[in-house]
Amino acid sequence: MRKNNVPDMSSLLPLNALRAFEAVIRNGSFSAAADELCVTQSAISHQIRHLEDWFGAPLFLRDGNRPRPAPHAEDLARTLSLSFGEIRAACQRAKNRRISQPLVVAAIPSVAVCWLIPRLAGFRKAHPAIDIRIIYAMHGHDIDFQDVHLAFVFAKGMPALPGIGAEPFLPGDSVPVCSPALAARLGDADPVQAMASLGLLHDTDPSGWQEWFDRAGLGDAPPPGPVFEDFNLLRAAALSGQGVALCPEAMIRQDLEAGHLIRLSRISVLEEYGYYLLWGPLAANSMQAQANAFRDWVFAERDGGSA
Repeated sequence: MRKNNVPDMSSLLPLNALRAFEAVIRNGSFSAAADELCVTQSAISHQIRHLEDWFGAPLFLRDGNRPRPAPHAEDLARTLSLSFGEIRAACQRAKNRRISQPLVVAAIPSVAVCWLIPRLAGFRKAHPAIDIRIIYAMHGHDIDFQDVHLAFVFAKGMPALPGIGAEPFLPGDSVPVCSPALAARLGDADPVQAMASLGLLHDTDPSGWQEWFDRAGLGDAPPPGPVFEDFNLLRAAALSGQGVALCPEAMIRQDLEAGHLIRLSRISVLEEYGYYLLWGPLAANSMQAQANAFRDWVFAERDGGSA
């Protein structure tokens, strides 16, 4: 006899096993389901065996090298897929209705460090009731707008993503810059002709400098110097006098105005690129007022001449 208040374990739904089973049917294999759920294939097999024990019947026809789902298993999987989808939607709705939900803004490192964070105190002063969370958006990686309200990105042309709004934020034109101490080494020499002697710093790859040398009519760029995968690393190297860097002028304007960096030429590249502000469905629904306040502040800051 079962003790009082102790549940009959055989009557409890094996939710983990059902989740694994649904993933196997939807993905078409045990290995693909394991990848999706971030577990081992043997763990998936164990869950399937557990589920078959719970049902007291096989779910797969094992008449060959590859198990095939039985007809009743496919019907079960379809029902589970719909149910799990409804559970995810309900959880997202509950998450969106949290009383103290912050406004989540994703920003690529260059915008976060050079533009947004130095100005963020102004937003907090203007909107003290809005909690805000700043996270990184990595260039070249998709942004999950199920968890992010707005995002700053760098792209070639206006991003066109289903269900995502976009607005130009800042231009991506890049010019050659270096520290004042390094520029002083040029003396009276023409900076365009002589800057290669100071050493060239590269952002990701040497293609930007080759394009710049072509536009300047200087032929082939010299052999590559240090390569920095992140703009903030490139900027730090330029500020410390390690060489000449091609930097988006919009991101280093304060450095130029403060005299921490010197522009060696007005010849620019990457004009087809730009910084954009994106917003997803969360910004239009659960946090519309907060998202609109942030967007209005961003563009007011940009247009106020402090960008």
